[in-house]
Amino acid sequence: MAKLYFRYGAMNSGKSTSLMQVAYNYEERGQKVIVIKSIIDTKGDKCLVSRIGLKREVDILLKEKDEIFSKGKQFKKDKIACILVDEAQFLNPDQVFDLYKISKIYDIPVICYGLRSDFKTNGFPGSLRLLEIADELEELVTICSCGSRATLNARKVNNEFVNQGDQVSIDEVGDVTYESLCGKCYLEKVMGKSVN
Repeated sequence: MAKLYFRYGAMNSGKSTSLMQVAYNYEERGQKVIVIKSIIDTKGDKCLVSRIGLKREVDILLKEKDEIFSKGKQFKKDKIACILVDEAQFLNPDQVFDLYKISKIYDIPVICYGLRSDFKTNGFPGSLRLLEIADELEELVTICSCGSRATLNARKVNNEFVNQGDQVSIDEVGDVTYESLCGKCYLEKVMGKSVN
């Protein structure tokens, strides 16, 4: 039976790059994949864009209220070897459960890539559901500027750390950027707490 995987990591941990590498590996062997991303991720429009310059068009740009389960039968008929989902944190819980059902009913592996939490350390609805039901969890690791493992995402507006605002603000749109931080640096830089 196929599994639902959640590969999560802080910003800059290579999630989109990893997804594109997995897609390439399947396709190099003559197997078909479906690449999905949420329409909420406006960066790259209908493409996945990685920070190292890789780019790939998605097969399905999923709207916030779209359901995906009904496509499972067609995926099976089309002999889809794997479903790959980028920015999975933006999925709604029902969409995550649809992907879980597809993995079990149609025996198609589903690999979701996304953030575990936002810039205020709160979980995204899609990520929380994935943490609850994914068959396998894998953390993709990146490094904080201090050299420690980065696990949190800090938002910057006009190059200043902020801890207020809407949960979703796309990276590099307007004056918004993100920095991956370890817990200690997050408390110091974002929360203004002295940690010795």
